[in-house]
Amino acid sequence: MSAYIHIENASLRFRIFSNPTPTLKEAVVGWLRRQKRVPMREFYALRDINLHFEGGQRVGIVGMNGAGKSTLLKMIVGIYTPFQGRVEVSGRITPMLEIGTGFDVELSGRENIYLNGSILGFSAAEMAKREKAIIEFAELEEFIDTPVKYYSSGMYGRLAFSIATMVDPEILIVDEIFSAGDAYFVAKGAKRMLELMHSSEIVLYVSHSLEQIKQLCNYVVVLDHGQVVNQGDPDAMVDYYLTEVVKK
Repeated sequence: MSAYIHIENASLRFRIFSNPTPTLKEAVVGWLRRQKRVPMREFYALRDINLHFEGGQRVGIVGMNGAGKSTLLKMIVGIYTPFQGRVEVSGRITPMLEIGTGFDVELSGRENIYLNGSILGFSAAEMAKREKAIIEFAELEEFIDTPVKYYSSGMYGRLAFSIATMVDPEILIVDEIFSAGDAYFVAKGAKRMLELMHSSEIVLYVSHSLEQIKQLCNYVVVLDHGQVVNQGDPDAMVDYYLTEVVKK
């Protein structure tokens, strides 16, 4: 069966607790007033999401900060469970969300290759086959056995990107992976992403770079305040986003 993602009437609700660690004075006042519960409010990060993606779609997701873009990806991956509605996914998901967060800075770059490989679901033997290519792509041959805590942010980002993209995805989910690195490596990374997108059945791509969205995607979803406000052709959707969402 071909890969697909189906989201039906899905909403995601979070609870925010006000001052869960009160001062002694606040605790005493609360006790005197017989306040037994921590004040709490609820908000919807996503509301009534209905989307369907099939093989061949390269979907860009655009929206202002806080619109729910990353949250939507995490709900699809399974990090968050919808409060209501359902998310159905067929196909092996390769998520690239906050890459490099699984690094142990006390370990060397080489050791982190195997550590992150295990997080991505690869065995040590499978990572051994990828090790040389990862190191070469990151251009860290001289520093691969140096603890990661001594890496610059650019070196750290190159290694994280190289590990994360050494995959064979069916459904590729990408969130702002080009936030670090010099212009040369960004261009090199964009070429790698094009190769991955070509080999994936479905791609979901979040980026604040509208030019990258138009270059890499054949479909765009516009989010605003946790809701899908439009979707369709990339050029038309980028124009809609700039005129109807950003200027608003």
